[in-house]
Amino acid sequence: MRKRRHVSRAVFAAVAAAVLGVAGCDAVGGDSPAPAGTEQRSARPKPTPAWDRSPDSIAAVGDSITTGFDACAVLSDCPEASWATGTSARVDSLAVRLLGRSKAAERSWNHAVTGARMADVAEQMTRAAARRPQLVTVMAGANDACRATTDAMTPVADFRAQFEDAMAALRDTAPRAQVFVASVPNLMRLWEQGRSNPLSKQVWALGICPSMLSEPESLSAAANLRRETVQERVEAYNKVLKEVCAKDRRCRFDGGAVHDFRFGAEQLSEWDWFHPSVNGQARLAEIAYRTVTN
Repeated sequence: MRKRRHVSRAVFAAVAAAVLGVAGCDAVGGDSPAPAGTEQRSARPKPTPAWDRSPDSIAAVGDSITTGFDACAVLSDCPEASWATGTSARVDSLAVRLLGRSKAAERSWNHAVTGARMADVAEQMTRAAARRPQLVTVMAGANDACRATTDAMTPVADFRAQFEDAMAALRDTAPRAQVFVASVPNLMRLWEQGRSNPLSKQVWALGICPSMLSEPESLSAAANLRRETVQERVEAYNKVLKEVCAKDRRCRFDGGAVHDFRFGAEQLSEWDWFHPSVNGQARLAEIAYRTVTN
């Protein structure tokens, strides 16, 4: 595990000003009748299309995890380190693994926006669909749970409707695009990994994901209930992602792989202990590649 470098009070102040809003704390055919006199044939179910394990173009939608926020420098997007479409050799993104490095630069597009919640994904999907990609990656939901209070978290019914809207926006323009949906990361594990670390506690105190990460050392009944409420909401979001994806014949959910990944400090940004580091982005790319190619 690499040694964390000292972060000055000035950097903490900058993180407070910018991360509150961006790190999860607010921010074919018809049915013509048979010719007269012919015998009507029984309707046959449409076959499920074969999943293409080697798409030749990729578009990504989602939030700051997919923009590579805080992976390379403090308070900055780092799209080259994105697990989905990045070009960094240290990440070996999904696009690079599927398309090759040179083609990935030409045939992959990142429409994710730092601070986005599921309500923002439909608009991103519209932009992504205009590219006519063969594969679209979706990673969103952490910001819906990372709110100032548990009462401010996106209701599950709204989250479902918003994800359905996002899928519909894609299908309006790109009906044959395949979709990979990543589960929402485990925010409880995030708390477990940083709750005793002096640096993470100092950064989190500035307001990063307060619904889960405020008062990280408190084990009071109220604090435990607050964290369990967030965890239950994340699990409910993942259930929605799985169910909505299952209704679309060209969609694959990761089966909870991102949520279940037992990340450690090395996979977290040294600046905010919330977003994935370059190493964490590489692990996300591995999970996505396994899901898409299996």
